[in-house]
Amino acid sequence: MPVLEKHRGQRKTREGIVVSDRMDKTVVVLIERLVQDPKYKKRVRRRSRVKAHDPRNECRVGDRVLIRETRPLSRDKRWAVSRILERAQ
Repeated sequence: MPVLEKHRGQRKTREGIVVSDRMDKTVVVLIERLVQDPKYKKRVRRRSRVKAHDPRNECRVGDRVLIRETRPLSRDKRWAVSRILERAQ
């Protein structure tokens, strides 16, 4: 019998800006993306806000962070902060 390897596959990663750090071990990250309007072909900015796990409370408002998809950690949290790309000025 061949041995089957268990692996998780590729998890989604997104880049965003921290807009709130008031919760304990949680930050709110704003993700912006550009999509093309199907009819008019103009590029439109789409935004989504997600809650991400920050176990050491390192992130501050204005930081640019890389977040990765993870298992559900609470009712709203499905993302975790991988690393801080750029600190707020």
